[in-house]
Amino acid sequence: MTDNRLGSAVSPYLRQHADNPVDWREWVPEAFAEARERDVPVLVSVGYATCHWCHVMARESFSDPGIGELLRQDFVAVKVDREERPDVDASLMASASAFTQQLGWPLTTFLTPDGHVFFAGTYFPPSPVGQVPAFRQILAAVLDAWTERRHEVDANASAIAAAIRQGAEADRTARGGAGGDGDEPRLPSVDDVRAVVDQLAQAEDTTYGGFGGAPKFPSAPLLEFLSDVAADDARASALLERSLHAIRASELTDADGGVFRYATKRDWSVPHYERMLYDNAGVLAVAGAEQARGIADFLRDTLRRADGAFVAAQDSESTIDGRRVEGEWYRLPLDERGRLDPPPLDDQVLTGWNGLAIRGFAIAGARHGDAEMIALARGAADAIVAGHLTDGHVSVRSSTPRGASTAAPTIEDVGLLAEGLLELALVTGELPYADVARTLVDDGLAGRFDTDPVLAAAGTATGEQPQTAMRSGTVALAAAAATLAALTGDESYRGAAVSLVTDRAVTGTERPLGHADALGVALALQRPSREVVVVASDPDDPIRAAARGARRPGTVVATVTPAQATDWSTAGFTLFESRDGLDPAGYVCHDRVCALPARSVGELTAQLSAPDA
Repeated sequence: MTDNRLGSAVSPYLRQHADNPVDWREWVPEAFAEARERDVPVLVSVGYATCHWCHVMARESFSDPGIGELLRQDFVAVKVDREERPDVDASLMASASAFTQQLGWPLTTFLTPDGHVFFAGTYFPPSPVGQVPAFRQILAAVLDAWTERRHEVDANASAIAAAIRQGAEADRTARGGAGGDGDEPRLPSVDDVRAVVDQLAQAEDTTYGGFGGAPKFPSAPLLEFLSDVAADDARASALLERSLHAIRASELTDADGGVFRYATKRDWSVPHYERMLYDNAGVLAVAGAEQARGIADFLRDTLRRADGAFVAAQDSESTIDGRRVEGEWYRLPLDERGRLDPPPLDDQVLTGWNGLAIRGFAIAGARHGDAEMIALARGAADAIVAGHLTDGHVSVRSSTPRGASTAAPTIEDVGLLAEGLLELALVTGELPYADVARTLVDDGLAGRFDTDPVLAAAGTATGEQPQTAMRSGTVALAAAAATLAALTGDESYRGAAVSLVTDRAVTGTERPLGHADALGVALALQRPSREVVVVASDPDDPIRAAARGARRPGTVVATVTPAQATDWSTAGFTLFESRDGLDPAGYVCHDRVCALPARSVGELTAQLSAPDA
């Protein structure tokens, strides 16, 4: 008999496994206490609801009654949704890297009852394939090691855990600043950051576009770096446009405008068909008008809930003629899809991922003069603030129609949401978004995050790890802090931004294909700051449009009405002091020293294009 405990889970991924003949537990201390009492290893399987190979392994292995019985007798089996529990996923990924460099999902890990990984891999087939053993063989080998060579298992697990602890401590030390001498951590120089374009030019696939070989990802953080540099680097601009064109013109973009997670072939063909909110939100922030409009339509029509929030993803698989198949629905013409059920949605609403969407819509809406995009950003912001925040603080990381997850918020939630709300506030002039963002930044800088008790006891909590597919919460927190420094005049925010982003930016100069998201922030922190405030009562005043092109690293652009300027100033955003007297007017400041007010589009354009700008 099984006692599967996932039927009442909030996570859609966990619920997908509720009918498995496996005694699944969620990641809770009680699961490890049971393993300790029974003296058995813990199998932790990590995935997410729209993951194709997770579905495959579920059908092949976790639906097998024989494997279910084996796991029941000799293991404690734990299921983890990486979207719900990025802290657990990050820790297990760090440990799994000791066994394989081909990391991904499903992630299959074996832990001691103390929470230390002693073996790991990804997808294991039902029968051996080349050098990859069958899942049953893996289980047998793990049990043999557990019973016959326990001292080796414990020694290896302890060594890996010690390495994780040392790495996490080094990260904490780096984030804490330079120490007692008062010196600031050293950002990579502007020249070092710009030299990354040379590396990317060498890595470009000049035949098919993009970077590297197969598989090929949209790599939104990398595209955003190119966008940051493109304002005064023609090579970066050309690289960005070629990459965006390759994404737009290939099978990676569906007929409805949405972007798939990656292509399995170098020429961007044969997509991995799942569509993630974070990929689409990231590309939206840098895309041209037509491409951005397509992505916005997909997000609005497919991933948006009635309350305005966005769900996490759409599956790669759909059910056609009673069979689960990958990609078939997407390969149909748009006008034929309606006769079939679409691929299901991962209906989690994730705070951080919605922050990315808010940011993408706000940036794209301002750049392209698209009021609907800004309305979509506002709708998502209102839904998340109402449903996932309590008194201005993030209280919910993940929710579904079945309720709120008990998973604690992470720096991803706080940083990405803060950055998104600030972008929206600057575009709309609506102070409440900025007020909430300031609270979130203060929370993030104070490190108010709970550590999972299992990871805490094991000493293997890593904090947020660098990612290649989406903007890091740490980087977003740094960017939001830098923006607050410009808006409030409080330089402690800038110092905090430097501390947060320095190590990641240094790594980005060395390995930009995997660590590019910090580079634009590093560039902004080293350039003379520029603040642009446009005051106009008429939302269609052309002076507002004239400021849109001023956005670049190191520049903060805000558009407000005179009444809004008063509200911002009263709330402590000192950049807006005495900005309510002229209407319309544009103020261009360098390190908060401002030129005379520009009263026309021509005057503002001239100030924005001045050599020292």
